[in-house]
Amino acid sequence: MNRVLFLPEVRQYVKDLVPLLYRTEYFSYLEKSQQYVRELIDDIITNLPRKRHKPAPAYFDRYGKNMQYAGFRKTNRQHGTSFFTTYRVNNKTVYLVRYISNNHVIAQHL
Repeated sequence: MNRVLFLPEVRQYVKDLVPLLYRTEYFSYLEKSQQYVRELIDDIITNLPRKRHKPAPAYFDRYGKNMQYAGFRKTNRQHGTSFFTTYRVNNKTVYLVRYISNNHVIAQHL
């Protein structure tokens, strides 16, 4: 059994993302912003263990050492990326998500 956990900073980022997407008119309705963020988090929780992981570039060491990352396509023009560390605890794999961003913000670093 796998487990996906999020650092408190990531949880706060996700909370702040909903109104930001609405304020910047990425979505016309607050409900659509909420749905987008909810689906992204659900996708990470459900599919991170099955995604192909790549080593995170050194630029992202500010969020944790020896991280990996995986992408999550949300729309034709945007996808989220989660950066995480993997641990083994009691024969279970734990994915600790340390940072989430999108292709518009981090593309130059990948």
